[in-house]
Amino acid sequence: MNKSLLSTRNLVMTAVSIAFCLILPMLVRIIPNGGVMFSPMHIPVLIAGLTFGWPAGLITGIIGPLLSSVVTSMPPTPVLPGMMVELAVYGFVTGRMINGPFRNKRNYRNLYISLVVAMLVGRVVAGLVHGLLFSAGQGYSLKMWVTSYFISSFPAIVLQLLIIPSIVIALTRAGLAVGNEG
Repeated sequence: MNKSLLSTRNLVMTAVSIAFCLILPMLVRIIPNGGVMFSPMHIPVLIAGLTFGWPAGLITGIIGPLLSSVVTSMPPTPVLPGMMVELAVYGFVTGRMINGPFRNKRNYRNLYISLVVAMLVGRVVAGLVHGLLFSAGQGYSLKMWVTSYFISSFPAIVLQLLIIPSIVIALTRAGLAVGNEG
């Protein structure tokens, strides 16, 4: 593992990302169905993976929703395991994509490819885990998965694709990203 992935700066930035997993859901709570519509916890996880590497993304994806659930009851306990799986995969995949095949080249094309791949893989893995483990024998269907992970969350997907690449590029230009290329 790259030593820069375990730097004090990255540990601090991971903690900040986890803090945003608590703050952002509280901000959208005032909007009816805001959590489902905007998926606010996804944003810091995706940014952590893309900016600070896969360990930060993975840790943020696991600890962020768990801590948020304990402190704010968001996400609710029945939703928590699936969300932890989904977000952990997002953080891991984005970090591996941007620090692997793209060799830390954070440009819009590479960021969009990393985001789309992570969003698809995360949703597929979470759907499989949800259907096979958390809802086994309870009639979890393909229609339920598509509705939950794609239709209901479509505004969140659009929002994430619109704002995350620019935030990651700004953090990279500020010298906060793992790696040496912008």
